[in-house]
Amino acid sequence: MEVDDDNSPSTSAAVPDGETTVPTANSTPVQPPAVPPAVVPPTIAPLPAVVPPIAPIPAVRPPVFKPPVPQNGEVKAVDSDSDHEDDGRATAGEYEISEESRLVRERQEKAMQELLMKRRAAALAVPTNDMAVRTRLRRLGEPITLFGEREMERRERLRMIMAKLDSEGQLEKLMKAHEEEEAAISAKAEDIEEDIEYPFYTEGPKELLDARIDIAKYSIVKAAARLQRARRKRDDPDEDMDAEIDWALKQAGNLVLDCSEIGDDRPLSGCSFSRDGKLLATCSLSGVAKLWSMPRVSKVSALKGHTERATDVTFSPVHDLLATASADRTAKLWSSDGSLLKTFGGHLDRLARIAFHPSGKYLGTTSFDKTWRLWDIDTGMELLLQEGHSRSVYGIAFHQDGSLVASCGLDALTRVWDLRTGRSILALEGHVKPVLGASFSPNGYHLATGGEDNTCRIWDLRKKKSLYIIPAHSNLISQVKFEPEEGYYLVTSSYDMTAK
Repeated sequence: MEVDDDNSPSTSAAVPDGETTVPTANSTPVQPPAVPPAVVPPTIAPLPAVVPPIAPIPAVRPPVFKPPVPQNGEVKAVDSDSDHEDDGRATAGEYEISEESRLVRERQEKAMQELLMKRRAAALAVPTNDMAVRTRLRRLGEPITLFGEREMERRERLRMIMAKLDSEGQLEKLMKAHEEEEAAISAKAEDIEEDIEYPFYTEGPKELLDARIDIAKYSIVKAAARLQRARRKRDDPDEDMDAEIDWALKQAGNLVLDCSEIGDDRPLSGCSFSRDGKLLATCSLSGVAKLWSMPRVSKVSALKGHTERATDVTFSPVHDLLATASADRTAKLWSSDGSLLKTFGGHLDRLARIAFHPSGKYLGTTSFDKTWRLWDIDTGMELLLQEGHSRSVYGIAFHQDGSLVASCGLDALTRVWDLRTGRSILALEGHVKPVLGASFSPNGYHLATGGEDNTCRIWDLRKKKSLYIIPAHSNLISQVKFEPEEGYYLVTSSYDMTAK
């Protein structure tokens, strides 16, 4: 049995000064004669009450070796043949990016770059005149036109090219170089016309100028008659406005269902009465418009000509003509006997609504290509292509005087345009969702709008603000119409299957 070193007897003796002892391998040092020490029995020492730690804990943790982080596409080497990880904890450097995650990140980065490019393009001033667009493309060294490319598509291509060059910092340099070259050429040749750009408006044809003059003459007469009638009613001592309003509301409240007829095998998208009330026109998603005789509602004829669903139909206020709009990007003019007279083509996307000018000479159409257009009924010529909405244009309504037109769209904005000058005189903001319908009051200064926020708003054109907000329906409002004689009441239709 081993004995602790502290309790073992000493085997060496003290050596006097000046003397040395040399121990040999087979000899032991001589002990002085003394009493032999007592023999201690070999006993086990008792364990201490508190066992000290085996080794002290170091104050600083020793460094841990980490394998190098694998890059994208590299295969991580595995030193162990075990199928399981030694523990579930992993550092950030041990994660690998899968091929699918890398592709998703690349798509996100690409989408972000496209969004930034579109924002940059929207902030650039691009000419609206097609000749100016072609000239700008020629300056930038791009083809002035592509096969099958239209004016709007050419303009969008120029916008994206300019945005790309601007992001690379080359647009200003190229434009400056071209301007210097043109200035040098124009200085040498005086017969070369100066390059004129139209960044904010499009020069219209001579027919548009004639149409604006004609509309101005027509609206002056109509406005004078309206104001004279309003003054007469105001100064008439026997005029009782409240009594007339009560009578009109009573007549409207007495409306009852007279008859019902299935109009088509697809949902109906629009209807309109003729000026004498003897005919009713309906259109449906089947692309067919039908004429019905009133009041028996018997089918007279079917107007077939559109290749896509019909979106709207309306009768002329002065002639026995009607017009239809369709998702095939065209509008068609029909006679009351069902014969096709003209086709108006030019929009780049499906049409939404259509309306006649009060004079009956012009036709307005709205489209999902973010524009509305004015057409000449007699010649079928496009007089005006009007931009101004940031999203699709849906509803359109003409003022009874013929001087103004209101357009509304999916950008939740309603704009009022002056047809005599072509300017946007009002931008009515208030709806929080797309505006689908608009209608001018016969009094000349009220405008009603309805949209997907389930509300109808009444605007005062004189005060340029909203007077009333009517929470009219429990679903979106598809159309609004003022009573056409005096504007004493308003009719709204909704997707909650009610009209009020």
